[in-house]
Amino acid sequence: MKNGDLLRAAETEGFEVMVTTDQNLQYQQNLGTRRLAILVLMTTDWRKIRSHSAYVLSAIGTLNPGDYRELAFPPASSQ
Repeated sequence: MKNGDLLRAAETEGFEVMVTTDQNLQYQQNLGTRRLAILVLMTTDWRKIRSHSAYVLSAIGTLNPGDYRELAFPPASSQ
């Protein structure tokens, strides 16, 4: 499914938030008319995403319909 079709389908099915790692989405789609909130994770590293799942969930909790937000991850702590 292409991005535009995916966004429309998600809204039709009642989804409120889309989480993606597609950092070009805002340039490829007209997001101004969307009811769906979009959270763009600024990494594709699944290990980093998984280890910061509470951080991602917290960010999701602050979104409103139609919001677009990019979420950078904190740097790894040195040990």
